Amino acid sequence: MAGMPRALTIAGSDCSGGAGIQADIKTFQRFEVYGQSVVTAVVAENTVGVQGVLAVPPEFVAMQIASCLTDVGADAIKTGMLVDAPTIMAVAAALRACTACRLVVDPVMRAKGGDPLIDPDAVRILVAEIFPLARLVTPNVPEAEALVGASLRTHDDFRQAAETIRRMGPDIVLLKGGHSPVNPDGQSIDFAWDGHTFQEFTGTRSSDRNTHGTGCTLSAAITALLARGVEPFEAIARAKRYISAAIASAPGLGHGHGPVNHLAPAD
Repeated sequence: MAGMPRALTIAGSDCSGGAGIQADIKTFQRFEVYGQSVVTAVVAENTVGVQGVLAVPPEFVAMQIASCLTDVGADAIKTGMLVDAPTIMAVAAALRACTACRLVVDPVMRAKGGDPLIDPDAVRILVAEIFPLARLVTPNVPEAEALVGASLRTHDDFRQAAETIRRMGPDIVLLKGGHSPVNPDGQSIDFAWDGHTFQEFTGTRSSDRNTHGTGCTLSAAITALLARGVEPFEAIARAKRYISAAIASAPGLGHGHGPVNHLAPAD
């Protein structure tokens, strides 16, 4: 185990295994990174929707983070579902001490079926307390629209949104284009902005219903690659190829939005 890259996910638990910390740990393992998890909430969830959420007390979330960072440590960290403002404050306080960790923030707001996964009043705290600590944030189109308060319909809208979100504190903004109206037929374009370069990452767009956990899986792949020392834009490109393959080879489980294949090739 000596010298093995280490990653930590701070997120909710998806009992059906397609999203949340379960998806993250599977993805870390696929990229040969040692994975650890901090549970912020236990979610009764499946491919059809969310049946219930049980939040973990913020002080216990902080205790889990301390347990991981003071022993095994982490080369990269990602956050997913952070539930509410007290949890966000506890996570931010714990992460400020980890100055060498590369932080990826997936600003999870809603599940695939539209069920809310964070208190709307907590979004402001997320931006104020967590975004400035981030190496990279990965909002999808609905999340980006909520963050900037405007619709994204053109390439210029995406560029302006990326610039606006970057001014909230992160080093790099990755706007995930799965919901984007600017996608060409058969393609899905993600947009990244680091303050100097605005880069597009193009992949095959799938009409497959098996997209449960795609955001979690993509951000976890980026986190794993950052833990391995890969530069951010290369990590995004490799993670994009991985999630495209994971969707294309999905096992077709469940009655709703099925999970992706976390055993897809990781180049």
